[in-house]
Amino acid sequence: MIELTQEFGFDAAHYLGEGAPENSRLHGHSFYVEVTLRGDLDPTTGFLRDLGEVKRALDVIRESLDHRLLNEVEGLGNPTLENLTRFIFEHAKKALPEVVRVKIKRPSYGQSCVYERPVTQVRANDGRRPERGG
Repeated sequence: MIELTQEFGFDAAHYLGEGAPENSRLHGHSFYVEVTLRGDLDPTTGFLRDLGEVKRALDVIRESLDHRLLNEVEGLGNPTLENLTRFIFEHAKKALPEVVRVKIKRPSYGQSCVYERPVTQVRANDGRRPERGG
């Protein structure tokens, strides 16, 4: 089993209706994203996934967020760090089924958030532990 991580960054603005009073004002952040894929190597190519293909898929996501007002990004919802992490995970997973984790960092605040693929439920009476689901 191999894990492969590609990073990208973007800058965006947002405002929030919850939390500290300053959150309600329009403000921006620099975000740094790590997208991790997991799986077995292709015995012919030696790749889990071609890194050029990974970069192209993530560039589409980055372009949809970079220098945008996150409140206006369709499908994001309330533009919290948590929702942004989930949003990137879901879009990356559609393009790259091997995606298992997304981590977003905001170093200027010392904050990060991780979204991992949820654990699937164990079927009744099969006696196994939960496995990672997709």
